[in-house]
Amino acid sequence: MRSLRTGLSLGSVLTGIAALGALLVAAPAAHAADTPLRDLAAAKGKVIGTAVTGSKLTGTYGDITGAQFSSLTPGNAMKWETVEPTRGTYNWAEADQIVAFAQAHNQQVRGHTLVWHSQNPSWLTNGTWTSAQLSSLLQDHITTEVTRYKGKLAAWDVVNEPFNEDGTYRSTLWYNGLGSDYIAQALTWAHAADPGAKLYINDYNVEGVNAKSTALYNLVKSLKERGVPIDGVGLQAHLILGQVPSTLQQNIQRFADLGVDVAITELDIRMQLPSDSAKLTQQAADYKAVFDACVAVSRCYGVTVWGFTDSDSWIPDVFSGYGAATPYDENYVPKPAYYAIAGSLGGTSTPPPTGACTATYSVQSQWNTGFTGQVRIACSGAALSSWKVNWTYGAGQRITQAWNADCTQSGAAVTCANASYNGTVPNGGSVTFGFNASWSGSNPVPTVTLG
Repeated sequence: MRSLRTGLSLGSVLTGIAALGALLVAAPAAHAADTPLRDLAAAKGKVIGTAVTGSKLTGTYGDITGAQFSSLTPGNAMKWETVEPTRGTYNWAEADQIVAFAQAHNQQVRGHTLVWHSQNPSWLTNGTWTSAQLSSLLQDHITTEVTRYKGKLAAWDVVNEPFNEDGTYRSTLWYNGLGSDYIAQALTWAHAADPGAKLYINDYNVEGVNAKSTALYNLVKSLKERGVPIDGVGLQAHLILGQVPSTLQQNIQRFADLGVDVAITELDIRMQLPSDSAKLTQQAADYKAVFDACVAVSRCYGVTVWGFTDSDSWIPDVFSGYGAATPYDENYVPKPAYYAIAGSLGGTSTPPPTGACTATYSVQSQWNTGFTGQVRIACSGAALSSWKVNWTYGAGQRITQAWNADCTQSGAAVTCANASYNGTVPNGGSVTFGFNASWSGSNPVPTVTLG
């Protein structure tokens, strides 16, 4: 980033400019050369999805979700502990909210997940059940939830993570109580509740050819031979920087050859923090490799990222010291990974030019104890769906009032973000905000950053 510094004399108008080197994608104001990811994916016969948090589906988060993705997966809203926290008492609020958002934005919904060893309610995990009771509970849960959303969901991750790393069955409430055939039973019950939904088995560390993915392959083959309703496999793809399996495409193809679809269901690529340009470049190559593998196989249904922004990612809470795993940073700025995805899908693979959007700081008027300032945000060759401006005062200046922006100051550091009504800056357009501030002795222009 470049900025302009200059001295100040009374009555002069002084400017500090900082260039933003990355585009914030907006639903109504996308970069002119960009096509939304969902449209690029559709042209390839694929879907592109994201896991979402229902409460965040407003503002910039909602705008990007609606504009860029053709499929939504509830991150937690359809898991058993969420929908039936107390036996017989249901909470569908967030799940319904996500489904309604998807319908309003012409998106599919991928249900996640019906049968899992984790995130189950305590009344279930702490209970003492006979096999018959456990089977009845599972059938009732699947039937109740799938029936509620019958005709509204494209697919379900019916069974999640049934295998250990060595390919043996994971010891769970379901396996221990019902045996390995709980998987076939769950698929059969889900199909009966909604014959139109595609039914998947979903697992992690099955992206390449290995013992775990081979166990999943053999299970799917057996289920197909038995006539059990199984439509696809989900490869979660929670990957580590630089470790995309070399056999990913081969593995997708062998499942496809069984006559089932394959979906990349939970893609993120984590790195050791802090991120830097080299890591972001590697991450972009990794994202491209995953999308390229899916594009290359006709029965690869599509790719879902497990949250599109780092501010909504599970990685830092689970993997200490790791993060920056998604295609957008915490401020909704697309990272190189975003452009790599676009490139894999046939779109623009390079970021907009440096300086496409700028923030200009100026002093409008000044008196012996205070001054009025203004910041103008303008775009040419890019667009913003939200903005944030930062600077650090060098001579003790203090903002006392601001308009058309929400400004906070901590010590010398100032951050101003768009108001609810002026976040969008279209290509070729601009917005301004102003403020009053105090000064004493000198009033040097700060270095301004936009982003």
